[in-house]
Amino acid sequence: MKHSKNGNMLIAQSGGPSMVINQSLVGAIQEAKKHKNIKKIYGAIHGIEGVLNENFINLRKETYKTLEAVASSPSSALGTVRMKPTPADCHKIFEVLHKHGIRYFFYIGGNDTAETVHIINNEANNSGYPIHCFHIPKTIDNDLRSNDHTPGFGSAAKFVACALMGINLDNRALPGVHISVIMGRHAGFLTAASALARVYPDDGPHLIYLPEKPFTITQFVKDVKAVYKKYGRCLIAVSEGIADRNGVAIAAKFSKEVDSHGNVQLSGTGALGDLLAKEIKARTSISRVRADTFGYLQRSFPAMISDVDAKEARIAGTKAVQAACKGSSSGSIAIKRAPGKTYKAYYERVDLKDVARHSKEMPSKFINKAGNDVTKAFIEYAKPLVGKLPAPGRFKEIKMK
Repeated sequence: MKHSKNGNMLIAQSGGPSMVINQSLVGAIQEAKKHKNIKKIYGAIHGIEGVLNENFINLRKETYKTLEAVASSPSSALGTVRMKPTPADCHKIFEVLHKHGIRYFFYIGGNDTAETVHIINNEANNSGYPIHCFHIPKTIDNDLRSNDHTPGFGSAAKFVACALMGINLDNRALPGVHISVIMGRHAGFLTAASALARVYPDDGPHLIYLPEKPFTITQFVKDVKAVYKKYGRCLIAVSEGIADRNGVAIAAKFSKEVDSHGNVQLSGTGALGDLLAKEIKARTSISRVRADTFGYLQRSFPAMISDVDAKEARIAGTKAVQAACKGSSSGSIAIKRAPGKTYKAYYERVDLKDVARHSKEMPSKFINKAGNDVTKAFIEYAKPLVGKLPAPGRFKEIKMK
């Protein structure tokens, strides 16, 4: 189905913020200004909650200088929300869209956001409301289907790599066991990025645990003992979504909080890190054991933005507007990787149903057989998305164990 009517545009942000989500926002706004069929450009404050409350701002009036300053700033400039619309909400949304003459709707976010766009688009089709509904990809988890990678991941991965690099230096100077709990509900991409922190052969993280492989405390402690015996220390990166053999997240046993999409809150406390640290202390003779939960630190940290990530986020926003203005009634913009040794990305419009709700996992080729580390294939995959990292030095004759 194609729509070609003139009208106003509405754009909003949803889900967790990221370091480059505003690049997508500004890319879409700047592109929309080039098309005569798009008149007013509205921004909804706090996603569809702002749509329902008609809490809009006029983005066409914003200057180029202001827009570019916003684009280079982390977090969600329009505010964000986690909200799954009901059929009644959709009916209200249509009333608001009609009232403001909106014929172009763009929503930036992850798979839950894509599901929201899919719901709104289906309800629009059922009611005969003519509107272009587009999802613009964003998620630091890097788990959107149909995408090689997603805007937000490269920058968050850069933060994780640099953070683990710093923890490794600290841990090498004052040995012990350190556990870093990193975001990632079903996909371990972000936790896996901690491997990029390694510069020297004995650098951590020495162990990496991901949601894709079953996790057991017994094997975990055994792995820690082996590494500690070899290096006199052990640095561990753990995904918040690590799960038992039945697929139940270890952290879910400590949380009963769920969002509107039915997701159990996994990263609201340091319970998982505390549990793992407690088990190491109880089952080994290691006394110095620490755990940190990164939480929001990974999402909106200034000065950690990947250049490639920022560029691709901007293009994703631009491509969504271009696709809508060419007549596509709905869809999502997917980032693909061109074959070959030299990294190059390209963009495709895909159906909303192909990215909505469900997520993808780390390919098995990225995880070692033991399930406690990543492979060279993952390093080669992630490096161009993250960009150049610091290269710590060390004295050649000092041996620390």
